[in-house]
Amino acid sequence: MTELSLLQGIHRTLRQEMQRDERIVVLGDDVGRWGGVFGVTEGLLEEFGPQRVLDMPMAEGGLIGTAVGMALYGVRPVPEIQFADFIYPGFDQMVSEMAKMRYRSGGDYSCPVVLRVPYGGGVGGGMYQSQSPEAYFCHTPGLVVAVPSNAQDAIGMLRSSLRGNDPVVLLEPKRLYRRAHSPVPEDDFEVPLGSARIVREGTDVTVLVYGAMVPVAEEAAQMAAESGIQTEVIDLRTLLPLDIATVLASIAKTGRAVIAAEAPKFCSYAAELAATLAERAIVHLEAPVLRVSGFDTPIPFAFEDEYLPGPRRVYAAIEQVANF
Repeated sequence: MTELSLLQGIHRTLRQEMQRDERIVVLGDDVGRWGGVFGVTEGLLEEFGPQRVLDMPMAEGGLIGTAVGMALYGVRPVPEIQFADFIYPGFDQMVSEMAKMRYRSGGDYSCPVVLRVPYGGGVGGGMYQSQSPEAYFCHTPGLVVAVPSNAQDAIGMLRSSLRGNDPVVLLEPKRLYRRAHSPVPEDDFEVPLGSARIVREGTDVTVLVYGAMVPVAEEAAQMAAESGIQTEVIDLRTLLPLDIATVLASIAKTGRAVIAAEAPKFCSYAAELAATLAERAIVHLEAPVLRVSGFDTPIPFAFEDEYLPGPRRVYAAIEQVANF
């Protein structure tokens, strides 16, 4: 076992998979000579050369469109968007081409693009470099949307994505790039896409989280335990497709649910989870489903800590549903 940060895990897996499969090509803004804005692709240009590590113009529509074309010709492209906030010029290529290729061709063609997207707040980026746009992507049939929260999951989920044939949006919580360290097996393991992880078992309240909210929920659960509330924390890991079986089994056990995410609350992924629980777990629920989220405003630069859900806000929701 080797302890790695989330960033180191992604870098190592990209390098190993590029060594294993010469069809894998990395492309994006400054991914080559600079090594990416966060350093994830550092050293790949020197090892694999400019035919497999491509610095692209700052035009996300062209970047994602190029990746789609590559995938249709047998390449396995891994485009990087510098920040999730910059992805919108490429949105049409994602929802109209990347996501629909298998369906529109009757299964004759797949589009194995792995789109790496650093997302979320916590690094002082302000409203143009801190957004959490996962709900947009989860509304698009044909995409897989995955969010690792630690190095081991990042490695296993990226490896599964690179070896699969579906277009994957890999949302990487940049707040955890260098903060989330975990022991990582040395073997060639994969984490199946569409599988959640029970981070902490409990009997009183279920907390559903993903990405940077996982360590927040763990801290809140510890606070709750000191008050006698046993909280089950589930890291969803893949938002689309959702591991609904694991979620429903937990709700059947606890009867109470809190959903924590840093995106704005209205029409959020958390709202979809709450609606799903209302439809499919109402007979088990003993309290309202509470959402702890960012506010329905752009994420601020000066008050980021107040905007992002912290352990105390999550704990307050746990306590509220437990005492309902």
